Amino acid sequence: MLLCARIALAGTVDPSQYDAFWMWAGVKPQPVLQDARTIYLLQGQIEASPRDESIVRFIAQGASLPPSSRARIWLVYRAHTLHWTPRIERIMLNQIARRRAEGRAIVGVQIDFDAHTLHLQDYLDFLRGLRERLPADYRLSITGLLDWSSRIDTDQVNQLKHIVDEVVVQTYQGRHTIPDYDSYLPRVSRLQLPFRIGIIERGAWDAPRYLAESPWFRGYVVFLRNE
Repeated sequence: MLLCARIALAGTVDPSQYDAFWMWAGVKPQPVLQDARTIYLLQGQIEASPRDESIVRFIAQGASLPPSSRARIWLVYRAHTLHWTPRIERIMLNQIARRRAEGRAIVGVQIDFDAHTLHLQDYLDFLRGLRERLPADYRLSITGLLDWSSRIDTDQVNQLKHIVDEVVVQTYQGRHTIPDYDSYLPRVSRLQLPFRIGIIERGAWDAPRYLAESPWFRGYVVFLRNE
């Protein structure tokens, strides 16, 4: 397997050329996971009740891993609301502890939340609070939309640098690469905090050289799909 922490090939995304992956609910484990260096593993979804937004619920969606995988694991939580209750955070921390007890190399957690422009500061405040309540040895990652880099200002970037350990910018929507992804990448490459680029299996991708030249670039994460 080629270790591609800083390079990617042109054409369509072939998972065998990468070493970091998202595993989502309902996706069957692929052989590439056996040699993966990093896996972002979905654990659940947090959402407000459609009948009462004050009621926040956790929907377990744990994806599976090959038993022999020695990858570093980020546990991923898909958030549809930022109004988490203490119970939600307890569930998350218990899941981390259980995975570590299984012998998995748990790095920390990733929050997958579509932060819109008007609510970016609310999101930063949420992340700051979460960071304070996470154990010191747990790292914190977030996802970002492709146009996110053009909506966040310098002050917000500086805040993020002191809260999260990385941002993974998604270049796809649904099952397809966003057609004009290359028009956003120059702004993404100028982010002054650690970032990765999220790409989708069998999606179009032509990696620009300037990404690898950024001192903040940490490589690629492939969203795996079923055949």
